[in-house]
Amino acid sequence: MKRFTFIKNAFILTATSLLLRTVGMFFRVYMSGKIGAEGMGLYQLIFSIYVLASTFATAGISTAVTRLVAEESGRGAKTVRRILHRAIAVSAVVGIVSGLVVFFAAEPISIYWLKDVRAVPALKILSPSLLFMGISSCLRGYFIARRRVSSSSNAQLFEQAVRMAVVFVLIDHFAPMGLSYACGAVLAADTIAEFGSCLYMAVAYRLDKKRLEQEEAGMDIPAKGVLRRLLGIAVPISAGRYLNSALRTVENLLVPGCLGQYSASREQGVAQFGMLKGMAMPILFFPSSFLTSFTTLLVPEISESAAHHRTGQVERAVNRSLHVTLTASILLSGLFVLFSRQLGMAVYGSEEVGFLIGALAPIMPFMYLESVVEGLLKGLDQQVSSLKYSVIDSALRITLILVLVPVQGIQGFLYVMILSNILTSVLNLRRLLKVTGIHLRWSKWIIKPALAVATAGAITWFVQTYLIGGTLSPLAVLLTGMPITALGYAVLILLFGCVTREDARFLSPRRV
Repeated sequence: MKRFTFIKNAFILTATSLLLRTVGMFFRVYMSGKIGAEGMGLYQLIFSIYVLASTFATAGISTAVTRLVAEESGRGAKTVRRILHRAIAVSAVVGIVSGLVVFFAAEPISIYWLKDVRAVPALKILSPSLLFMGISSCLRGYFIARRRVSSSSNAQLFEQAVRMAVVFVLIDHFAPMGLSYACGAVLAADTIAEFGSCLYMAVAYRLDKKRLEQEEAGMDIPAKGVLRRLLGIAVPISAGRYLNSALRTVENLLVPGCLGQYSASREQGVAQFGMLKGMAMPILFFPSSFLTSFTTLLVPEISESAAHHRTGQVERAVNRSLHVTLTASILLSGLFVLFSRQLGMAVYGSEEVGFLIGALAPIMPFMYLESVVEGLLKGLDQQVSSLKYSVIDSALRITLILVLVPVQGIQGFLYVMILSNILTSVLNLRRLLKVTGIHLRWSKWIIKPALAVATAGAITWFVQTYLIGGTLSPLAVLLTGMPITALGYAVLILLFGCVTREDARFLSPRRV
């Protein structure tokens, strides 16, 4: 694969993700204005069940398709179609079963798990979407392995456009009827959008199938045990995500109640939960688009290299991933620490959301590193280790939530999140270093970037306080302070040797 193709696909995924996150963030602001903090909290509770159910419908299968199609490239179009069709068959069965369970169990789930009967209509409305999500995940894995990410990206853009259009049409009609109807309208938009995305990718696959047949004309080397190999990859990943999602769902159900115990008001607990998970966390993860895209594209590259025992390429890819992730996330962490209050005010008009952003901003490198390293481990067939660490983390989180949150409130939950993210990041990174044999470059990747962002932040503070003046609005502080800090950081990491000519040559359009 040419580096130009890799960079082009990374750009497409990054641009798509940035656009979706930008639109999604403003969409959340719009929704919070329509249904309030309590409505966002109820939506997050329902969404936790949505995530759990979607995990059963999709988990593992996309990665399995990506890895198998990448590993079997060159065997012929029939082999690739066989992999995809069997994956779709498995996903369809699991999606239908998952949807039926959610539909018929909506009432007991709402009463006994969510402890809020207002969730019943929304849960029933979302159930058909699980079938479409499963099929879409298979097609998405296929397009990533084929290095044709534009089809998947366009489908995501189409999905978000449909979702927003449906919400805009329905929300004003249903919101006055109560939060139950408002959340039902949002989940109806999600279901319709998932169907639209699935249909879009199915059409794109039909078009790409002709191209595949032309590229691999005359080749037909059957791959043995396709279904067994699919399940061998998907089942451990799925089991890990099932267990992790189940434990995280339990956690999400516990937190509002524990916050309610601290404040003596469940409604206030739900509102605080909505501010943290529905408002602050999306902002913290908003800039992660490039890193997510980078890791997604590296999975087929690492899988293919590992399958052909090209150890040097695997090590270079892992080194590059860790370097990029730490260099970028340390800058982002510094920016969010410096401008947390202004972000909360500019986006939501809330200093409380700004406080939550500032409290979690110092651990952003751990958050981003955990996501990237987990993806790399799956590409190296180390998904069982990720499962083990997720179980340890979730058990610790639930225990600490029950102990700390009822007596310390939202501050206790912040302590839990900080400890959890550091623990899982360190465990996953330790496993990756052990498997690949590479070493963490503390000075180049961590110490010097941290010193650079601290210095750039101090310069920005001086410029804004003494040269520009301290009477700027929150938005003006962001628009002047963030570029100054980022520019100062870029200059300093170049001076410190954190980014070299060798690193820059990675962007040249030569073969990997």
